[in-house]
Amino acid sequence: MTKVLFAALLVGGIVLLVFGFQSQQSLGNDVSRFFTGAPTNKTMTLFVAGAVATAAGLLGLLFSARR
Repeated sequence: MTKVLFAALLVGGIVLLVFGFQSQQSLGNDVSRFFTGAPTNKTMTLFVAGAVATAAGLLGLLFSARR
């Protein structure tokens, strides 16, 4: 049961990272970077949440396999 949860976290994290990369290439993000020099909050949130979920899923699968 826990492996399914960690696998879902891994897949969800990868999906969030893909959405983050797509958001990074959007027109709104380009305008924000032009005026502020930083990407939008949405883009950063997608990257951070995707990285955390992916890392949690990977670590969970690695450590659950050792039991």
